[in-house]
Amino acid sequence: MDTAEMKQFIGSIKNRLRVTKVVATRSVKTQNGDHFAGFSAGWDTVQDDGEHGLTTATQDQEEVQSGMSLKEAQVAFYLVARQSDTCAIEAAMANGNMRADTATDRIKQININYGKLIQMALQDTPAAVPTTDITAK
Repeated sequence: MDTAEMKQFIGSIKNRLRVTKVVATRSVKTQNGDHFAGFSAGWDTVQDDGEHGLTTATQDQEEVQSGMSLKEAQVAFYLVARQSDTCAIEAAMANGNMRADTATDRIKQININYGKLIQMALQDTPAAVPTTDITAK
């Protein structure tokens, strides 16, 4: 298989791949303890029923696809990951292990960074590490 055939094969798989669940967990480590947050999100409450079919018919006989495309899954992950990051920081703040102004600043930067990643994913721009380093504060 030459390079062009490999790229076509991979592209074909990528276009048919469907993701049904996104999971993101985070921890914030402080001097006084660790704070964890985790979220998982299912797509349209689809569950594997063992039939291995990716399409089903609704009562109206409309075809629907179960699962997300890779681009949808990437954006869904960023949304779920942003929520995990935010909640872990809020937990550290609520416990008194992080100052409120520090938490607010970090959450603001997290929202900016994930917004950039989502925008890049939607524009098919190769993902890059956001230029702002929130750990430098």
